[in-house]
Amino acid sequence: MSSLPVEVLGPEDVPEILDVFCDAFSDYPVMKYVLGPGGNTHARLEKLIGYFVARRVRLGGPLFGLRDPGGTLLGVATVTVPIESEPPPDLLLTCDRTFESIGVECRARHENYAAAAALFGGLGPHHHLNMLGVRRIHHGRGLGRPLIEAVLDLARKHTSSTGVSLTTEVDDNVRLYEHFAFEVVGRAQVDGAFETRGLFWRRP
Repeated sequence: MSSLPVEVLGPEDVPEILDVFCDAFSDYPVMKYVLGPGGNTHARLEKLIGYFVARRVRLGGPLFGLRDPGGTLLGVATVTVPIESEPPPDLLLTCDRTFESIGVECRARHENYAAAAALFGGLGPHHHLNMLGVRRIHHGRGLGRPLIEAVLDLARKHTSSTGVSLTTEVDDNVRLYEHFAFEVVGRAQVDGAFETRGLFWRRP
């Protein structure tokens, strides 16, 4: 299991965050679905994930990371806070431009996914683990675990938060999160392409 310390990342770390996420999610079902069959996949993936990360940074969502002793970022987790501010006009414009550049059909597929993944009604204000990714070369080293614990600790310290939610489309991920006392609270088919599952960890 990893003994590397978790650090709080900032806007200056965004290029490294994108590098980690583009590696970790290059073959992930949601990204493949949203991007569709279009060409130049890495560049389009970078634009899509770049918007997601920019949104978290602008709206104050915590960013957690793990680095190796040489300073290379190995894993990242991004979080939405229980009560998030409204996105400013320039961020909405960034969203429009992102989907214009990768394809308007990608936006429609993303909206399909977002609608299907709305599985957390009735849970009260809580943190949401948006993305957790580890460079693929480091899979199997337990690097995801300290990042998960950092997110749970964040929720433990905020008495207004009922817990932490997330969605996943990978069976192994479900088993990992269940180890941390997450429970499956919902399932949904996304446009007939794959199933997403919502999991929730309730703060004691």
